Parts: sequence; C-alpha cells; structure tokens
Amino acid sequence: MTGSPEAVRTTWVVGASGLLGTAVLHAAADRGDRLHLTAIPWHDPDAAVEALVRGASALPGHDWRMLWCAGSGVVGSSPDKLAAELDVLGRFLEQWRPGADGAVFLASSAGGVYAGSSAPPFTEETVPVPLSPYGETKLRSEALFADFAERAGVPLFTGRFSNLYGPGQDLSKGQGLISLLLRAHLTGVPLDIYVSLDTMRDYLYVDDAAAMVLAGLEHVAADRVSRTKILASEQSYTIAGVIGEIRRITRRRPPLVVFPSATARFQSADLRMRSVVEPSLREYARTPFAVGVGNCLASIEASIRLPASS
Repeated sequence: MTGSPEAVRTTWVVGASGLLGTAVLHAAADRGDRLHLTAIPWHDPDAAVEALVRGASALPGHDWRMLWCAGSGVVGSSPDKLAAELDVLGRFLEQWRPGADGAVFLASSAGGVYAGSSAPPFTEETVPVPLSPYGETKLRSEALFADFAERAGVPLFTGRFSNLYGPGQDLSKGQGLISLLLRAHLTGVPLDIYVSLDTMRDYLYVDDAAAMVLAGLEHVAADRVSRTKILASEQSYTIAGVIGEIRRITRRRPPLVVFPSATARFQSADLRMRSVVEPSLREYARTPFAVGVGNCLASIEASIRLPASS
C-alpha cells in the first residue's frame, strides 16, 4: 500500500516577465514548485484587478507562496503612473482572502526608500527618507502589504533591493546602468549619464537576488513572522568603477556623455547597503561582479541584430 504523494508548494509570481520575476520563476521551478501562472492585463486597471483576484482565488488553501515582483515604475516615472499602479495593488489586496497556510513576498527598492537618508551604509535600522514619488510609492506599497498581511494572518517578506542587474533587463525603461553601458559599447551610441561618476551603488546579480528571495520567504513562512530586509551584495562601485570594469572586460571604454538633468535631484550620491536582518542570506550573493557583467554582455550581444554586411 502506497502513501499519499508528498505535497508540492504552489508558487505564484506576479510580474513574472520582468527581470526579477523571471529569475524567481526559474528558481522556483528548479526547486520543484508547482507554478501558478496568471496573465495580467496591466494596461487595463479594472481588468488587471479582476485577473489578480481570479489568480489569487485559484491558489490552494495550504502551502502557497505569492511573490509580488510587478511594477513598471522607475525613479523618473510620473506621479500619475505610479498612483495608478498603487491603486491596482490596493484594490487587489482589499479583495484577497487567502488561506492562512502561505506566505507573501514584496519587492521594494532600497535606493528608492533610502535616497534621502543620512549616514551610509544604510541598514534596516536607517529611517527611510525617499526623495522621489517612486520612493514614496514603494513605502506606500510596503504599508499596503503590511496591513494586508496582518489582516490576513500570513507572514510577509519585504525585500528592499539594491541595484539589480543581469541578462534580460528591459532597457526601454531607461534603467540598469550596467546593461545600458554595455549596449552603448556594442552599438557605439553614447549613453547619457546625468549624475556624477563618483555616484556609488550596490549591484546585486539577479539570480543571486532570486535565491535570496526564495530562502528568505521560506524563513518567514517557517517562523510565521513578517520581516523587512535589505537584499544587496554589500559591495559597492562608483559609476567610474563600473566603466573601468567594462573597459577591462571589453578593452574599450563605453561611449558616454555626462550632463546634468532635473531628475538628478532624486538620486543619492552614496547608496552603500549593509543588512543587519538575517545576514546569513548574504551568502547567496555569489556571482563575482566581472562574471555578472560578462553574462550581461553576452546576452545583449546576442539580442542585438546588427545589419548584414554588404
């Protein structure tokens, strides 16, 4: 007589087509999760809310995970665009009545919420001071999820990411310095940079980020608690340092133009990060910077369709 089959965790990644969502989806599949896939028509807010509610209602009552990796907003996005995304999230969470035997993850932005904070490196104990509507929206998203998690009685893992990078970044959004510089190198079209080359950022490879997310989410699910954590490599580079690394790999300096922009006021000169919450998750930041940059270069090179030679 055989026993019942072992239960399989069901994982729903909202925003599964983005840089982080894709990496999380692949990592969850690799560990054997049952993937719950739902198409969301983001262009239609009402239809998006309906699709999210339907997707949530199809989750099992036990051993489920929902990871919110959605969001097309960036630091320079208009307040109206950000407010529309926040409205969809709020309306969805108001209607979701999940089973208690699950856990939720929210992708937030360390750069957005700490942009105006003082005394880097920033930790979870640093008081968030956003400078842009984008950063303010991230904090409001965190508050919406925190209220939902308390009301629903489910643990929440909020990840405040440093700068994510990796193959497959959507360059049309105008973010992702490493990939944008590599594209400039490959195409010869100069990249406009509107902040000082001394600007310092923490870069986290996206596959490492996905591993951190899944491990951290399992920890809060097991402990039945909610946590907010900075997810970072805890190794920082100036923009000049990134350019130098690309030059070392490609043997050519990527073309760029440095000029001031109004959006520079939303950027901090120093966004070094150091996590004091579950510091053991730092071990998942395993990809050397040069390897990550090389992977991005190969991916962009493969995606560019150069005109055929005559």
